[in-house]
Amino acid sequence: MADTVDPNPTPLTGKALLQELKQLADKPRRETAKKCGYYSVTKDGQVRVNLTDFYDAVLAAKGVPLQPGSTKDGRGREPTFRVSVHKNGQIVIGSTYTEQMGLKPGDEFEIKLGYKHIHLKQVGVDEEEAA
Repeated sequence: MADTVDPNPTPLTGKALLQELKQLADKPRRETAKKCGYYSVTKDGQVRVNLTDFYDAVLAAKGVPLQPGSTKDGRGREPTFRVSVHKNGQIVIGSTYTEQMGLKPGDEFEIKLGYKHIHLKQVGVDEEEAA
């Protein structure tokens, strides 16, 4: 009897993934990844197992950081290098970026407006220091 294959699987993550791994410990890795939802179905109906995504999910579920230098632990917000304009018309850059640049309260910037961009230049900093 052949398994029916969902064309749009929902992969397991976190604790659910780890629990399923314990139950499938005796199965081959490709079968385990497939049963955990890490596969895709091609246009001609072939099933392709996504082992890389599966391994990444297992590592994430075990709390292993996937990006070098990342201290993200699942709490708080992660910098995205995107901001939006607030209802009051302000744009907030955020402490993550100001800390990364070594900015202090009171540092001043010159604002230059372009057609589709805003250029901030720190006042009192040489070009060589800013680079």
